[in-house]
Order: sequence, then structure tokens, then C-alpha cells
Amino acid sequence: MKLYNNTTNAVVQALEMIFGEQRYADKVIEKVLKQNPKWGARDRRFIAETTYDIVRWYRLLREISGAGEHDYWKLLGAILVLQDTPLPHWEEFKGVNPNEIAKRKRNADKVRKVRESIPDWLDEMGEKEIGKLWDKELKSLNDEAKVVLRVNTLKTNKKDLRERLLEENVETYAVNGFEDALLLKERQNVFGIPAFKGGLFEVQDAASQLIAPFLKIEPGQRVIDACAGAGGKTLHIAALMKNKGRIIGMDTEEWKLQELQKRARRGGVTNLETRIIDSSKVIKRLENSADRLLLDVPCSGLGVLKRNPDAKWKLSEEFIKNVKELQQHILQDYCQMVKPGGLIVYSTCSILPSENQHQVKTFLENNPDKYELLEQQHAWPSDGYDGFYMALLKRR
Repeated sequence: MKLYNNTTNAVVQALEMIFGEQRYADKVIEKVLKQNPKWGARDRRFIAETTYDIVRWYRLLREISGAGEHDYWKLLGAILVLQDTPLPHWEEFKGVNPNEIAKRKRNADKVRKVRESIPDWLDEMGEKEIGKLWDKELKSLNDEAKVVLRVNTLKTNKKDLRERLLEENVETYAVNGFEDALLLKERQNVFGIPAFKGGLFEVQDAASQLIAPFLKIEPGQRVIDACAGAGGKTLHIAALMKNKGRIIGMDTEEWKLQELQKRARRGGVTNLETRIIDSSKVIKRLENSADRLLLDVPCSGLGVLKRNPDAKWKLSEEFIKNVKELQQHILQDYCQMVKPGGLIVYSTCSILPSENQHQVKTFLENNPDKYELLEQQHAWPSDGYDGFYMALLKRR
């Protein structure tokens, strides 16, 4: 593969923003790719994939290249060497020694936290929490995330959508065990195609698609999604309800709810109302009103490192401690919105028991005889998709 100045410079520029300015990798790549409309698909893929690879393997690459904290050209050189790409005789790659990199890589592979490129504290926390499972799950978290679509059954079905996508040069196949999921055969940007603009599908990981059905929703019910965000799961709930009944999507961030409304219009959702949580009164007004309540709470995001590899460099023990307090607060306060006899799903995109089953156990101990645990389920990164936890609770 021939390297070009403009695309390699784009990678280095992206890394400066991600690490130097602490910006989110996905937003940075989106911004960088918009700079040059003349870049073709191959150039764009090189920039996005190379940037993500360096972010994912940042610690390992620094170790084997001897790069300083902001020596992004050395990191780029090291990843290219690992990918067997011949380095051009550029000044920027002068300090990159392929033989030395290969030798250091053999040594680095003997130490898990370096081999899997993760901070010391996070490696220790993962092993402490899930024990022997950590080796396998950590390795899986470094895999590239698959691109999965959720068929919008308000507008189409799986068979018709597959045929439509083929006409638009997007090849997919069905995923066993996931009723409305289609997996892209090749990674590509699907947000510009007519089928997406027409609201026929959403991009949503297969494991994430397990959560709305876990609520055991029936059309005609009143459902609250209290941590809706931009609404991927809210829209799935709407499809399961067939636009019958009422959904209330709630969040503390108004811009997220605006994005949800926009997505809902595109998807043909007609039974959605949004409410911003700007005081405890908003929750109080909805007491005993919902048949179903989804609490997809803020979390460490450890289960979705495949698609957000920069998160492992931004996370901290302090953040995880604080988010666990927030999770328990949401469970304790928001659960009042469900009616007696109604169902609650508590879910996270984490694989840590302290954010998952331990939180549910604490909640049940604090509310004896008021709630019961009916069922819980884990989706592990080693299953091939994102890591999620979900617990189904019933209010007595």
C-alpha cells in the first residue's frame, strides 16, 4: 500500500485532537474526513481505520516504538510496521526501526496489560471483578466492532430491507438469535443511503437490540425510557409497540432528546413524547404511571470499548466510583414511576458486576418486599458484539 502525505498527516492531526485535546475519537474522525471531499473511499478508510488502530493499541505502540506521549509519527510508523506496510524514506519516520519494533513486540506480548493495551488500574479492576473471564473478554474488547443494523419494522421487514439494501450496494446477512438484526458484510458508511434517510433501519449493535424485547412490551402500554439519550432503544421500543400506546423518552440533556425526536420522525414513530429531567418534580409527576420502565443507566462503557477504544484512556477510577453512585440513585428514585405489577429493566453497557448485578442486589436489599428480580442476562464481548447487562424487575 502506497502512503501519501495528505492522508498520513490527517491521521496525525486526528491523534493530536484525540490525545492532545481529549476529544472523542468518532467526532474527530468525522471532522477530519470532512476536510477533504476529494478523498476517495480507500483514503477515508485508511484514515479512519489507522486512527482507530493507533487509539486501540496506544500503550502497546508506545512500548514497542519508544514514542513519547505526543510522538504521533512514531506511533503511526509502529502500526504500519505491524501491518507489514513498507515505510517510505520520510523524515517523520526516521526514528522508526522495524527490527527493534519486532523485538520489543515479542517482549510486550508476555505482559497482558501491555499486549492488550490497557491502563494498569483498569486491568487490575477487570481481573478483580470478573476473574478468569477477564483474559477472554479483554481480548475481545480489542476486536473491531461489527456494524449491525436494526430493521425498522414500522416501515419494512427484514427480507424487503435486505433486497432494498442490495439495490443500494449494501450486502447484509441475518444474525442468528436476533430477530430484527442485519450484519453488514463489509464495513461502509450507510448514513447517506436512501434506505437510511427513509427511516427503514437504524444502526444498533446486536447486543443492544436484546434490551427492548427484555422489557416484555405489549402494544397499547405506557412505557417510560428514563435515560433515553439519543434514543436507539426508545425507537426499538416504539417498533415493538407498533405505534400503539404511549412512550415517554426522558433525559437530563435536551439536545439528546431533540436528536431522538428527529430520529423518531424519520422512523415514522407517532406515539413518542419527550420530557427533560430538570428537577425531581418531573419524576414525581409520573409516579405509578408506567406499565414498563427502562433504566439504561450511565455507566463506565467498558462493554463497548470495541467501538469506543479512546474511552479506556479517558476513564478513571474516580469516574467509575461516581457513576456507580449515580446508577444507584437512578434505580432508587426513578423506580417509583412504574405501577404496582409493572416491569422495570435495569441495563448497562458494562461488564463489571459492581455496575450490574451488585447494583440490583443493593437496590433489592434497600427495598425489601417492594420489588423482585425475575430474570437477568449478560451479553459478553466474546459473544461477538458489545457487552451488556440487563435485569428484569417486577414491582409488587
